[in-house]
Amino acid sequence: MKMTRYGTLWMAAMLTVAGVSGCATKNYVRTQTTPLVEHSDELDKKTADNNRAIQNVDQKATAGISHAQGAADVATQNAQSASQAASTAEVAANEAVHRADSLDSVVKGLDQYKQVADVSVTFGFDKAVLTKDDKDQLDTFAASLGNAKSYILEVTGGTDSTGPAQYNYDLSQRRADAVVQYLAAKYGIQAHRFYLIGIGKDKEVASNDTADGRKQNRRVEVQLLSNSNDQVTQTASNQGAGQQ
Repeated sequence: MKMTRYGTLWMAAMLTVAGVSGCATKNYVRTQTTPLVEHSDELDKKTADNNRAIQNVDQKATAGISHAQGAADVATQNAQSASQAASTAEVAANEAVHRADSLDSVVKGLDQYKQVADVSVTFGFDKAVLTKDDKDQLDTFAASLGNAKSYILEVTGGTDSTGPAQYNYDLSQRRADAVVQYLAAKYGIQAHRFYLIGIGKDKEVASNDTADGRKQNRRVEVQLLSNSNDQVTQTASNQGAGQQ
């Protein structure tokens, strides 16, 4: 009986120790793992925040790219429209303006027209761009168009003797074009009133042996011709009055 009691007591003691030891182990594990869990939760939260931030940046970048692309597309469309409009206007002007291969064919059959006024503008070497002085001279000439009736404008472009003949034909044509475009755009002159020709270096107005002579040959001459007898008579009278 005594031995049995001791055995029972020993077993109870062992169970108590085991229970205490088990509780201690659980407490230790809990103590060690709780910071790890909390740290893991914190990492998950930071990761989620970073992912949201990356998504926001990506969305903003995508929106910005889309906006920029849209603006670029609009700009491209506007440029294409402007280019098409310019091309259409140029084609229409080229079709309406009378052109010829030589000066003789331009004036052939126009004997009934008489010269009313004229102007000549010069260009820089290998240039086809009007200067301010050129425009001022054309503006003064255009003032005589206000009272003109039944008129045409004979526009003749020329060059000096420098360079190949075909290049000079093209250059003189561009110079004549520059004058026509300026007068037509600023003063609303209908394209059919222009008789346009580029004669290159075929007809010099001064010697090409001097710098001043070559400058005079790099010119565009514009003549206002009218077949209205009243206007021709009035012009002649004005010129006669100025000579008295």
